[in-house]
Formats: sequence, structure tokens, C-alpha cells
Amino acid sequence: MREGTVRKWIRAFKDCLVNVHDDERSGRPSVITEDLVEKVGEKVREIRRFTISSLSNEFPQVSRSFLYGIVTEHLNYRKLCSRWAGGGFP
Repeated sequence: MREGTVRKWIRAFKDCLVNVHDDERSGRPSVITEDLVEKVGEKVREIRRFTISSLSNEFPQVSRSFLYGIVTEHLNYRKLCSRWAGGGFP
């Protein structure tokens, strides 16, 4: 932690600042959109034995880590014995 940050906090607490939480920030917009999740989901249903590499070939504009996040966090697939399973699709 930088010394300047600690000094700033000390000054703030001496001025009776009691809120220790950061202010809300706008941040960087997410690259993962509902439209992209739907397109990846359609491709996963089309290619039943998919890999992140095969999805990366289909979506070259999206990084592999984002594709992995979409598959695991948004579509709820889990890797079982070198195959992906789940997703709640029949």
C-alpha cells in the first residue's frame, strides 16, 4: 500500500470521515452481453462436443478467458472427464 494513500486516509478520519467503503465507480463496461451469451449457447448446442478452442475459432473477437467464463458462469456447463456437461439444455 502506498504511503500517500495511508496519509490521505489519516487526514480523512481526522476530519470525522466514518464511511470506509469506496464510492461507486462506473468502471469498464463488460464485454459479455446477453446477445453474446445467446450466440455462444446456440453454438454450444450446435456443436455438442465443443472445446474452448473450437469456440474460439467461431468467435475470434472474444478472448478464450471470456468464452470460458460464458460457458461456465452464464451457461452453467462443467467439464466432466474431458467433456462439457450441463447447461440445462435438453
